[in-house]
Amino acid sequence: MTTFMLSDTTAGKISAQLMHLRHQMGAPAIGMVLTLVVVCEERHQYDALRAASEAAREHPSRIIVVINREVDEHIRLDAELRIGESTPGEVVVLRLYGELTQHADSVVSPLLLPDTPVVVWWPGAAPDVPSKDSIGALAQRRITDARGLSDDGIRSLVIRAKGYARGDTDLAWARLTPWRSLLAAAFDQPVGKVRKGIVEASTGNPSAPLLAAWLSDRLGVPIKVGDSDGPGITAVRLQLGEGELAVVRTDARLATLSRPGQPNRNVALARRHTSELMAEELRRLDSDEIYEASVKRFARTYKG
Repeated sequence: MTTFMLSDTTAGKISAQLMHLRHQMGAPAIGMVLTLVVVCEERHQYDALRAASEAAREHPSRIIVVINREVDEHIRLDAELRIGESTPGEVVVLRLYGELTQHADSVVSPLLLPDTPVVVWWPGAAPDVPSKDSIGALAQRRITDARGLSDDGIRSLVIRAKGYARGDTDLAWARLTPWRSLLAAAFDQPVGKVRKGIVEASTGNPSAPLLAAWLSDRLGVPIKVGDSDGPGITAVRLQLGEGELAVVRTDARLATLSRPGQPNRNVALARRHTSELMAEELRRLDSDEIYEASVKRFARTYKG
């Protein structure tokens, strides 16, 4: 891998240096399918970049990390460029100082790959309305992470639901994919009418009310959220006319599926790494109507 540092630079110089490095290494910018812009704080950049790089093994990308630094310093742009075999694409780490932090879009725009989709990911704090953010407005897909916030992630989901725009999503929703797939498969055989249900999860877990909203929307019955010791979602229990359909996760890998009149069976239901969640999100660059319906239903019924 080749790493090149640029201090007090410009977007034009960064683009020129990227082209020079590609020609030097014989690695033209073909095969990259999108630009992934990661907007984060310095303290989050290592984990975020690692997750983005691992996801890029499935989706070769130009990864642009935007870090806003001290706003009271003079205007300056520092950049770190990485190209090489260990990175399936290109990585550009930008550190913005002074008033430049208020105009990050003007730095990012010239670095976007032409004629390819743009995805923006906020692994930590994110704008209330991502589509109206200056960098978010550049993207077809905008990814937030309510669980990555230090404040109330559930409340943040409510705010974003009210400002939802096509292309918005949250990793709290991606974490539900295995749960939703398993629950949908549980209904492949007739189980009778569902009367009500409950999703049990650790206190404040933002995925739990989203799952409850999705189930309520699909089944047309009230689904509550209850607290458990966690971690994450630990159980879904649906009351039927003749018993209970339940998925109970006892550890980070396996769950038990039980249905009336049938023996219990163990099913795989592992907690996934952020890189796996991002890889899933990058497979889909169109709008997710099911997420939209679920998050808006959750926001309408939220009483926190």
